Parts: sequence; C-alpha cells; structure tokens
Amino acid sequence: LTKNVPMFVCTMAYPTVPCPLHVFEPRYRLMIRRSMETGTKQFGMCISDSQNGFADYGCMLQIRNVHFLPDGRSVVDTVGGKRFRVLRRGMKDGYCTADIEYLEDIKV
Repeated sequence: LTKNVPMFVCTMAYPTVPCPLHVFEPRYRLMIRRSMETGTKQFGMCISDSQNGFADYGCMLQIRNVHFLPDGRSVVDTVGGKRFRVLRRGMKDGYCTADIEYLEDIKV
C-alpha cells in the first residue's frame, strides 16, 4: 500500500502506539468505510501543514476494530504501524491521498 494511500489529517501517530479515533466528518467516514470494505484496513496519519495541507512525514495506522454508531459516526481503534515519507499529494472524494515510501530504521 504505497499508491493513493488515504490520509487522515489530524494528529501525530507513532509505531506500535494505540491511536483511538472519533470519526464524525463525512469525508473521513467515507475513508474509513472504504478502508474496511477493500480489506486494507490501513490509512496514513499526518499532522496538518499550512503550506502543503499535511506534513511530509507520517505513520500508517492499522484498524483493529470499528464501532459504528447509529448516527453515522464511528469510534475507530487503530495502532501505529510503519513510518513513511510523502512523495506526492492528491485528493479523492474530499479526503487527502498520497503516494508514499516507507522509512527503514537503522539497525543498531
């Protein structure tokens, strides 16, 4: 998953760290639903950037569980995965997307 990765522009996420989300914006509700339906169960998380829309670096989030509420909102249980660098930015149905490359840690 490195092309047209859905991007959740919100807060900082870190590998192995749980990141619970309350999703209420229609664009992100659609993004989460698509991530679940396609089976990837992943999306990128970046902080906001006033010049580019979102930061050049972020962290993939793996969806562990989604609790859909009756009014369309959802509580999403995610955990941080691999870190990445943004190569190219895009947009799809109101939410941001990106082509990315994963970052490798230097072995100690």
